[in-house]
Amino acid sequence: MIRILNRNADGHLQTDVPLSELGNLLEDARSAVWVDLFAEPAELCEPILKTTFRFHPLAVDDALRWSHVPRLDDWDAYVYVVLHSAILQRNGAEVELAELDIFLGRNYLVTHHDKPMPAVDAVWTRSQQDDRLLRSGPDRLLHAIADAMVMEYIPIIEQIDDEIDKIENEIFDHPSPKTLATLFDLKRAVIYMRRTIGPQREVFNRLARDEFDVVMPKSRVYFRDIYDHLVRLHDSTESMRDLVSGAVDTYLSVVNNRLGDVMKTLTIITTLFMPISFLASFFGMNFFQPSVPLHSWTSHISLYATLGVMLLVPLAMYFWVRRRGWT
Repeated sequence: MIRILNRNADGHLQTDVPLSELGNLLEDARSAVWVDLFAEPAELCEPILKTTFRFHPLAVDDALRWSHVPRLDDWDAYVYVVLHSAILQRNGAEVELAELDIFLGRNYLVTHHDKPMPAVDAVWTRSQQDDRLLRSGPDRLLHAIADAMVMEYIPIIEQIDDEIDKIENEIFDHPSPKTLATLFDLKRAVIYMRRTIGPQREVFNRLARDEFDVVMPKSRVYFRDIYDHLVRLHDSTESMRDLVSGAVDTYLSVVNNRLGDVMKTLTIITTLFMPISFLASFFGMNFFQPSVPLHSWTSHISLYATLGVMLLVPLAMYFWVRRRGWT
C-alpha cells in the first residue's frame, strides 16, 4: 500500500494524491509531503525512491533489501534513519521487532515498513485530522512518529518487569523446568529490547546534537526529549537483565537445595530399612531349620500376599515421591 499525504503552500491537506503528481509536489519547497510505503515489493518501491526522490542506490538497497540495527546516515540533502518498533507476544516473554526505514528531506518524509506499525498509523490519522504536524515541517513529523514508537516501549518494559516478579515468586513456590524456560525467554526479550534501545538512543542523540541541513534547530529539543526517554528505558533494561540473571542463579540454588532435601530424605529411608534388609537376608538363608511347623507361611495365600506387598510398596513410594515433587 502506498499512501501520500500532502500539505500544499495554501495550507490545504491532500490525501488522494496520485503517484504521477509526486514529482511536481516535491519541486514546491513550500509544500510538505509524507509518503508511506507499506508491504510493497522492492520492484515497485525502487523506482519511486531512486527516480522520483533521487536517493542514493546504497541507501535504497539498505531500506529495501537489508535489515539493520537502528542507525542514521547523513546524505547532505536528506538523512536515512532506521528505527525499530517492538511488539510483545501473548506469552509475555517474547518480543517481535519491526523495522521502519525513514528518509527525511527538507519538504518530505518517506517511511517504508513491511509489517503493520500502530505508531505510524496513529500519526497518519492524526496528521489527516490536524495539519499542525505537516505545517511544522517533516522533522517534527519524524519526531511524532519516533515519540509514538518509543511510547510503545514503556508498556512492554512494564509487562516484562511484571513477568519477572511473577517468575521470582514461582521459583520459591513451585520451580519446574517450565520456569527455567520462561526465564530464558524473558532474558532473550530483555536482550532484544536492550539491543534496540541502545543504538536507537544514539540515533536521537545525533539528531539532538549534530547539525543536519534537514533538521531545524528548534526541533532538536524534541529529539533530545526522546533521547532522555530512551536513556531511562535503557537503564531499565539493564536492571531487568540483572534481575533475570539473578533469578536464574536463584532457580539453580533452589533446585539444588531441593535436591539436597530429597537425598537426605531418601538416605534416612534407606538407613531405616537397612536393619530390616539385613535380618531378612540373614534369616532367609537355608542354614536354619524351623522348630515349629510353618505350613501357613508356605501356602499359596502367603505367596500371593507377599508378592502383592512387594508390588504395592514400590508403587506407593513412587506416588509419594511424585506428590513431593521430586520427579
